[in-house]
Amino acid sequence: MTMITLSSVGFSEVHPLSPRSRLFTIALIVTGLITIGYLLNRFTEALLQGYFQEGLRLRQKRNVIDKLANHYIICGFGRTGSYVAREFIAEAIPFIIIDSELYKIEKAQRLGYLVVQGDATLDEYLSLAKIETATCVVAALSSDADNLYTVMSAKTLNPNIRAIARASTEEALKKLERAGADAVVSPYITGGKRLAAAALRPQVMDFVDGILSGAEKSFYLEEYLLAEETCPCLGQTLMETDLRAKSGALVVAIRRSDGTLIPGPTGSSMLEAWDSLICMGTAEQLRVLNSILGPINSPRMPKKKG
Repeated sequence: MTMITLSSVGFSEVHPLSPRSRLFTIALIVTGLITIGYLLNRFTEALLQGYFQEGLRLRQKRNVIDKLANHYIICGFGRTGSYVAREFIAEAIPFIIIDSELYKIEKAQRLGYLVVQGDATLDEYLSLAKIETATCVVAALSSDADNLYTVMSAKTLNPNIRAIARASTEEALKKLERAGADAVVSPYITGGKRLAAAALRPQVMDFVDGILSGAEKSFYLEEYLLAEETCPCLGQTLMETDLRAKSGALVVAIRRSDGTLIPGPTGSSMLEAWDSLICMGTAEQLRVLNSILGPINSPRMPKKKG
């Protein structure tokens, strides 16, 4: 009666049982309760572990995102966005991806990228990606209208951010520039120009591709903004600074603060505040040049190997 009561199987038998049958029934009840209890325990354990592990992963992801600063935001993880992410990985650039489509988010997560699922045109998701502390936003969505909204939202939330946008048409290119995009790239226009250049000047294109992209590069192109507060070389000519002899890096061009470009500057070219120096050299040469010019500590500086 105690066993029947505790197990809640009932208070009477269908047929009267002998003492041996009662002992068998007690053993059957105990075995059944143990089996059911074990299965419930395993199910509950698996459920709770999955819940807490997912919660832990979300908290860890949130902590990583909260600590982001001077990072890049890629809006859209399609064909264009995925190639942008590859280049950022090759350059060891911190970045986060925003996309609304689940399969793209899962693909990015499998590659180990930091992601936010949501609509990049909305302020809410740009804020989740720490737009306020970001250096640059890349609008690589498939729709020109979405890229336009993304640029406008990004510039509203962080007026100092550099905005790069993808455009499918020349009309969209002009609108994105008017909306505040710092640079607009059309895959079709750029692709056509590169195809023509590869056909006419193949060796030049191979050289340019080799210094602009890829992880295993011997030479790099880098730009340095000469800040008025930190650069000790302002007011001097290139000959006076002797940058080539001190660092080994070559100053390929100078862009003045008003947008004027000076290709192949001579030794008499003067360095002015907020000039951008476009330089070419090895990773070590560019690090030396970086220390001479400020240091500027560009986040894109190639990391020292070993």
